[in-house]
Amino acid sequence: MKLSGRGVSLSLIASVLFVLIPGYVRELAPLDGVQVFAQRVLWSIPAVLLLVLLTRQWAVLAAALRRLRAEPKLLAALPLAALLMGVQWALFVWAPLSGRMLEVSLGYFLLPLAMVLVGRVFYGERLRALQRLAVFFALLGVAHELWLTQAFSWVTLVAALGYPPYFMLRRWMRLDALSGFVLEMLMLTPVAIWLIISAGLPDVFEQAPQLWWLLPGLGLLSALAFAAMMTSSRLLPMGLFGILSYVEPVLLFGVSVLLLGEQFNPAQLWTYLPIWLAVVLVAWDSARLLRKQAQQGF
Repeated sequence: MKLSGRGVSLSLIASVLFVLIPGYVRELAPLDGVQVFAQRVLWSIPAVLLLVLLTRQWAVLAAALRRLRAEPKLLAALPLAALLMGVQWALFVWAPLSGRMLEVSLGYFLLPLAMVLVGRVFYGERLRALQRLAVFFALLGVAHELWLTQAFSWVTLVAALGYPPYFMLRRWMRLDALSGFVLEMLMLTPVAIWLIISAGLPDVFEQAPQLWWLLPGLGLLSALAFAAMMTSSRLLPMGLFGILSYVEPVLLFGVSVLLLGEQFNPAQLWTYLPIWLAVVLVAWDSARLLRKQAQQGF
């Protein structure tokens, strides 16, 4: 599979946008993690519809709706995809409000290795020499973290194991990034509305009027990040997409410690150094391959 420069760029953009979310949700008081998740779902719908409008993809969305009517298996798979994605979304906004972001970060360190394994076992993908070296260093970092902590928390396990089946399902569904996102949000909308109503909260917009612009901003940030990630996942081999996912936990580490004030054990430096090296190797390998492809194009 030819390396897509657009796919690499979108993967990096998605990682940066996702890393902004934990700090962003800290500004959404008095909402708790459950309410942030529910509001994120609802406000993501107008945001992604705006993206559909700006990119002129109404015809693509209409085609996706026609496929749902014509393909019962696709219609049956959509709620499962929405559930898998919803669990990850809920975890990602709950963790920074509960002081559990470093555990999520560890889960995301394990996630790329799971993605590489999925690419090799289910899609027959092979890694180039520098990519294999990057995986080796990443494994060293993860192994050190496991030796240091002696255990997985449930937060880490959910973060690590939740996304691979979701990406596999989305590839099988063959829905474009924006249309699939719209349909998943619509599936989650009844749950979001129920969570908001059942909480019985007073009018939070009167308590915190800044939410009128912060929540739409969260929806737009979520829509942009998720659309970039899903487009990248379809443009890149699963293994490379997984390795590039290491950019996000490395950045999450910085956000968790420097901005969110979570405690960092200095011994964890030996976790992060090999993984940072893995990211550098992948970036170097991708740049070399893209330059080679560009030269062959002339």
